[in-house]
Amino acid sequence: MNTPSNPHFGLAPSPWIAHFASLVPAGARVLDVACGYGRHALHFAARGAQVVAVDRDAAALATLARSPGIATCLSDLEGEAWPFGDELFDAIVVSHYLHRALLPTLRAALALDGVLLYETFALGNEAYGRPANPAFLLRPGELLEFAVAPPLALTVVAFEQGLTDLSGRPAVMQRLAAVGPARAWPPPLDSARIG
Repeated sequence: MNTPSNPHFGLAPSPWIAHFASLVPAGARVLDVACGYGRHALHFAARGAQVVAVDRDAAALATLARSPGIATCLSDLEGEAWPFGDELFDAIVVSHYLHRALLPTLRAALALDGVLLYETFALGNEAYGRPANPAFLLRPGELLEFAVAPPLALTVVAFEQGLTDLSGRPAVMQRLAAVGPARAWPPPLDSARIG
């Protein structure tokens, strides 16, 4: 059911994630972090990926229970140990979620030729609504700095930050599409315009 308390249920994938989905080949193993009701998990599964959708909301994960190509994992990524051990993923997708302590773990879980697609809120968003807590807002350039930091710097395919329209309301966002250092260059891009 699509209710105001479940804002992602039934929504199309983010235009940023959908645009750069072409970086993720069919058959890839994709981790959808803090997936909510699975709008991105469903998108990648429909493209032929094998998706692991992780979230702490059991009710949200239950909506994905019979979705082909999607395995679910109930885990509080902020309060429990990383549930995937040393598993590697061909792609990691994060949308509207930030837990800074998890960033190094995400980097370690990405295959050397993998794809990171990340978008979340940034400082300045507090002027427009939630989230407004600085703990959940990226500092200017923070996502980019994370991506290119040694020892395994990712190659940035696209990065943007600033004020944008998010489903009819202003929001301040940072968005990143990056590939691992072992990825063949150049990666294929979707020629369609974003959003």
